[in-house]
Amino acid sequence: MTDLETRAAPSRAGALRRATPALLGYAAVRGLGLIALALWSAARDKSAYTLLTARWDALWYTRVAELGYGYEVRLANGDVHSNLAFFPLLPWLERLVAAVSPLSYADGGFLVSLVASVAAAWGIFAVADHVYGRRAGVCAVLLWAVLPVGIVQSMAYSESLFTALAAWSLYAVLTGRWVTAGTLALLAGLTRPVGMAVVAAVWVAGIASFARERRAGDADGPGPRTRARRVLGMLLAPLGTAGYVLWVGHRTGKGPLGYLDVQAGWRNGFDWGYAFARFVAEKFTSFPSALAGAGLIAGVASVVWLYVVGVRQRQPLALLVYTGVVTALALCASSYFGSKPRLLMPAFPLLLPLALALARLRLRRSALVIGLVAVASAVYGAFWLNGSGPP
Repeated sequence: MTDLETRAAPSRAGALRRATPALLGYAAVRGLGLIALALWSAARDKSAYTLLTARWDALWYTRVAELGYGYEVRLANGDVHSNLAFFPLLPWLERLVAAVSPLSYADGGFLVSLVASVAAAWGIFAVADHVYGRRAGVCAVLLWAVLPVGIVQSMAYSESLFTALAAWSLYAVLTGRWVTAGTLALLAGLTRPVGMAVVAAVWVAGIASFARERRAGDADGPGPRTRARRVLGMLLAPLGTAGYVLWVGHRTGKGPLGYLDVQAGWRNGFDWGYAFARFVAEKFTSFPSALAGAGLIAGVASVVWLYVVGVRQRQPLALLVYTGVVTALALCASSYFGSKPRLLMPAFPLLLPLALALARLRLRRSALVIGLVAVASAVYGAFWLNGSGPP
């Protein structure tokens, strides 16, 4: 299935009714995860809400919301951690929630993430339903919910917000709503650096559409108005990422590449996976850590295999481009190796081959599989967040 723009999208009310089973299932799985976290945290005399809203990146986002940009931490080794590394849309929304309600910035981040996670689940369903049908859509949402790092979807992080914007932008591309696709890509670009993956998907799909129409001839193509909207969507798409990166360059006085210097202060960059490969290789220097190294290799191989299966199943070009860029940026980053599962979470099209296989099982069997994995995910999420947690 490569050209899906001609299929009509359902009405908003009809789309919500169609997605209801997926959304209810998603809420049940994430509710189970939050209950497990609350119980585990209480047993360790910790606050589950603090773990969700006031640790790691969540603290950086709330500081941007409260005080704006300009804060940095200088470490003993000379590294400089600047809050300019964090894109502004989530802090803006936190500030908005705090301005119109009695909630704090941290509360606002938690609320935004909860709402965005449901919107992301709906967007994932819409994409999977459009490509493979309703049952595959439900399975895709549930698989995204039961990811081992799924608890991040409920944290005051930007992953849920970004995934929601990316999923709905991709759906807009698939249904030919180019201005919507470009606007959502713009917002995704204000959320995380990986917003360039959404931009790439919009641009490649747009160029492919023009090329397809040129081969077919003008008689069978859309009118000038449709083409103009496509061009407008493509022009809108990169403005979020480009705007923030250029602003950071102006703010730091280092020009268009200033944002790369900010990331370098966090020892983060793109090295084609060299540092990650060294990190994995070092695991094989002793027997206990060799098991972890083997697990990492198996995990990377699984991600690559799922992507190849998606190509073989002829997923729409926009999905393949988006997934490829998100996966490459996650696996080839030069630092924060423990964050890679979290960074891969927005690459939801990787789950579509599994969703399609699960949808082909009998309902009782697929429900049993999802139920068992949901329990394991809830327990792991509670253990993980009470331990090292997501850096």
